[in-house]
Amino acid sequence: MARKRILLSTRSTVIVLLVIIFLHFTSLSAAESEADVLIKFKDSLKNNGALSNWDNRKPPCNGDHENWVGIFCEEGFVWGLQLQNMGLSGPIDLDSLAKLTHLRTMSFMYNNFDGPLPDLALLTGLKTVYLSHNKFSGEIPPETFAGMAGLKKLHLANNKFSGQIPTSLPDLPKLMELMLDNNEFEGEIPQFPPDRIKRFNVSHNKLVGEIPFAFSNFSASVFDGNADLCGAPLKSCTTPNKLSAGTIVPVSILVAATLVALVVVVVILHRRKQAPQGPEGAAAASASVTAPADKKALLELDKMEQGRAAPAATSRAVTPPSAPPEKTHQSKKSEPNVKITFLKEDRDKFDMSDLLRASAEVLGSGVFGSTYKAALGDGQQMVVKRFKHMNNVNREEFHEHMRRLGRLSHPNLLPIVGFYYRKEEKLLVADFVENGSLAVQLHGNRSRGRPCPNWATRLKIIKGVAKGLLYLCNELPSLTAPNGHLKSSNVLLDRSYNAVLTDYGLVPVVNQEHAQEHMICYKSPEYKQSGRITKKTDVWTLGILILEVLTGRFPSNFLQQGRSNDTDMAAWVESVIKDEASNVEVFDVNMERAKNCESEMMKLLKIGLECCQADIDSRPDIKEALEKIQEVKEEAS
Repeated sequence: MARKRILLSTRSTVIVLLVIIFLHFTSLSAAESEADVLIKFKDSLKNNGALSNWDNRKPPCNGDHENWVGIFCEEGFVWGLQLQNMGLSGPIDLDSLAKLTHLRTMSFMYNNFDGPLPDLALLTGLKTVYLSHNKFSGEIPPETFAGMAGLKKLHLANNKFSGQIPTSLPDLPKLMELMLDNNEFEGEIPQFPPDRIKRFNVSHNKLVGEIPFAFSNFSASVFDGNADLCGAPLKSCTTPNKLSAGTIVPVSILVAATLVALVVVVVILHRRKQAPQGPEGAAAASASVTAPADKKALLELDKMEQGRAAPAATSRAVTPPSAPPEKTHQSKKSEPNVKITFLKEDRDKFDMSDLLRASAEVLGSGVFGSTYKAALGDGQQMVVKRFKHMNNVNREEFHEHMRRLGRLSHPNLLPIVGFYYRKEEKLLVADFVENGSLAVQLHGNRSRGRPCPNWATRLKIIKGVAKGLLYLCNELPSLTAPNGHLKSSNVLLDRSYNAVLTDYGLVPVVNQEHAQEHMICYKSPEYKQSGRITKKTDVWTLGILILEVLTGRFPSNFLQQGRSNDTDMAAWVESVIKDEASNVEVFDVNMERAKNCESEMMKLLKIGLECCQADIDSRPDIKEALEKIQEVKEEAS
């Protein structure tokens, strides 16, 4: 009997081991099959050069780390594709993508896909679909979205879709965003359940009829460009009945009486305004004119916490008194304490109320919003940056992207300590860096008569910037431009003048139209020429930064919005160094130089020119650029 039990126990153990081995090899084959699926999908696309690192020799995912560009990973599986602005075209092979069982989000925006909408119902697990800004056309069959019970967001704007809005959309139980603007949809808007859709736009189509009740509280602008739509929030669909003569007379009398009363009220108010003020009135007027503005910065944060629009801050030093803020119409006691989401577990925690009590200073205002320095009671000095152009990303996506950035750790990156999410505005919290920005050291010091960084310091800064860029490229391979906004004001300097990058990795969460207007990666030659950025765009921004650091000249084209083609710094530098007869000094005359450093300075200058070549193929990648920069010495040997 005992022998029989041992045999049964042994047999059970063997079965368990076999199951474990089977599951292990199943997971391995799944990872391998994902690579095969994606390679097949890539091969079906045209102009797929942006996907050049999709290679079977390494899996697309390594845990939560993405090895391939445009891929989002979770627990070793591909859960998202973000192939935006890559110049892709051709058919979208959804039959292949349907084999990616963990795929939940898909974005092919700002490409050149055309023809009818692919059969999205093949991907029943999708939660978000972004196909805006392509060239899709034709009618979408009514039943196209049947069975996509998990779909939350559908963006089809700026295409050429026609016919009626599919009637299968209102049946999707989780659909929250539907963007169909700038197409050629016609007919009536289907009836949707009330309070389900949170974001909606059908402007500039050919829709007719009465707007469903579910959308009656939306802004009228989301229905612009549809001349035959009516109902709230637009004009009423019914024409008022003509008034009878018996009704017109009393109504006319009532209107006339109302107008007379309004005139009397205006006259009385005008006389009161002109009356001389007593002592109390004069004092009140004086107080309103001379009221100090020293609480503006933190009042802005306070208003943000309360959900009100905040004015632009203008004060330089902000030190709120110990007394509580002025009372508002909204009771502060009834408001919950707003918590900041921390990304670093080893940090002392604080919340919005701590920031509001802190003494603060406005550091500046840029294209994203204002930046404040807050000195907390425990001695911590934090920088709080407001972002006003991230309202197209939802809470879940923003939290996920911030967690991804929060996992980054490198000596040349300023870590994001925490963040606060609100639909209209976001706050990012980081440590204060003592020596300010490289832009201030290069340009501000000169204007104030202070010493500028010497050659050795500038070389050290450039080496640090390049190391930070390489780290970002390795850790964020799914981002086309892992930094995206490299400029001298986003390079901070610590006590030892080590370079620390800030405002990196934000391209995916900044509103696309604002990013294209202001972010540095969109000032590159490739974006001006083809409307797309590449993996070497950050290398171009590094090249421009090198030229700025060495010449002391600010790249004036960065001040221009959109695709302006202002004076090209690289072209100016090349013209100076090629003209041997020119007596123009290419290097910053305010830069203190070591002996025998001219050849090394020229070596770095030429690396900068190589990095910002207009021809992408002529540029080095970031790894090669760093290797060349590392070879530059303070003095020639």
